[in-house]
Amino acid sequence: MCCRYLLLQQHFREVLERLGLDAPGDFVPRYNIAPGTAIPAVRLKPSVPGREIAALRWGLVPSWTRGNPGPGLVNARAESLAGKPSFRDALRARRCVIPASGFYEWEVRGRARLPWLFRRGDGQPFGLAGLWESWRAPDGTRHETCAVITTEPNELMRPIHHRMPAMLGPEQFDAWLDPDATSAESLAPLLHPAAAAAMSATALGPHVNHVGHDDPACLEPAGPAEASPQLSLGI
Repeated sequence: MCCRYLLLQQHFREVLERLGLDAPGDFVPRYNIAPGTAIPAVRLKPSVPGREIAALRWGLVPSWTRGNPGPGLVNARAESLAGKPSFRDALRARRCVIPASGFYEWEVRGRARLPWLFRRGDGQPFGLAGLWESWRAPDGTRHETCAVITTEPNELMRPIHHRMPAMLGPEQFDAWLDPDATSAESLAPLLHPAAAAAMSATALGPHVNHVGHDDPACLEPAGPAEASPQLSLGI
């Protein structure tokens, strides 16, 4: 599961530049992005050719949903996208790239939940593979929502969690957004786990645990008493 991530200002600009877009001037770094909030994503324009940056609420609500949808679907499993009514149409026609600098996951150690930050080993930004939907609420208002696709963990992630987000390198952005790629078979190679050797993992202090904290202190490394013996690869 991927339920929190990090997006730094310079990385946001770099991802948008790679995708041929200008970054909004009012974007500020976000250190603890959580489901239920509006997040920036790049998608194909719904009605005309080209790409755009859109603010999508994290928690996908299928277009056919009736009544109160609740918080929506935060993640979508890569292995079952094509067979799930909630995701199969979006996989075919409504994919998005969610710019990211890193993502968080929590190690369960006894009764404690200890945060880890996972990033590319070279410090560069990447994209989270996403799907988006448009849903009309009973009052007639339209909501655009999204989910992050997850896949099997690599060797670095496995000691901490049984899933990880599907990470897209800049060289994969165009293929993920290609309007002519409509089959699950053609898109599946983009959703493999990232190579463990190309990633890093950092044990963090408890500040990031609180979803209301969204500041540089979220990136403070864990102290000696909080460090985990489980990971050695990539740290």
